[in-house]
Amino acid sequence: MAMLASDLEALIRDALPNARIRVEGDDGVHFSAEVIDESFRGMNRVQQQRAVYAALKGKMDGPNGAVHALALTTKAPE
Repeated sequence: MAMLASDLEALIRDALPNARIRVEGDDGVHFSAEVIDESFRGMNRVQQQRAVYAALKGKMDGPNGAVHALALTTKAPE
């Protein structure tokens, strides 16, 4: 049930096609990601992070989720 960083990036890219996305993690369940997207402009950080979590399509839901932890940084471009 482990995921690759590239799989996680692809899920985010589907929802935010113009974003700059960097995902790291090599154990299949713990990741860090930085997502920078113009659609985040005017959103607070909670709203931005909810947009990214929604893109994961349940991969972090509960103890049976494919992703155990995601350290997430989001922002609009400067």
